[in-house]
Order: sequence, then C-alpha cells, then structure tokens
Amino acid sequence: MSKDQAIGVLLVVVSIAVMLFYGWGLFLAEKWISELLLKLTALIAVYAVFGILAWIGYTLATTPPPPSVEEIEKELEKEVKELEEKEKKEEAESAEKSS
Repeated sequence: MSKDQAIGVLLVVVSIAVMLFYGWGLFLAEKWISELLLKLTALIAVYAVFGILAWIGYTLATTPPPPSVEEIEKELEKEVKELEEKEKKEEAESAEKSS
C-alpha cells in the first residue's frame, strides 16, 4: 500500500469515527454534551464563512488595481513606435552595407 493510499484509509477511518461520535453526542449523550456540540458546530461554521469573507476582503484591499485601458494603450503605442524605429535603423544599416 502506497503512502497516499494509507493516508486515504486513515482519512476514511477518522471521518467515520468522527461521524459516529458526533451522532452519539447529539442524540444519545447527556444534554450538555449535545448542546456543546451544537454550539461548537455553529461556531466553526460561522468562523469558516466569515474567515473566508475576511480573506477575500484582505485580498481586495491589498491587491493593486489593474492598469486602465488608457495606460495599456499608451504602453502599446510606445512599444510600436520603438519597434518601428528599430526597423528603420536596421533598414538603414542594411542599405549602407549593401551600397
């Protein structure tokens, strides 16, 4: 059995054990245990949702905005001009060499 398969079996066994414990805790254990499990479940769910929202907000707040279309157009025009000038220089040099 490979390492990945062993980890997979472990995950299945642990998941089934947690499900059985959770079901026992909700329906067969004393009332305070079931209330504690429900409170912990709600807490984890709320923390997960708002943790993800906080992460999205942080990412939006710290990521620089993309360049505007005008800036991109200016950069492209500049590059095109540089390429045209380079081609003209190469043509002039090749004309000088051929003469």
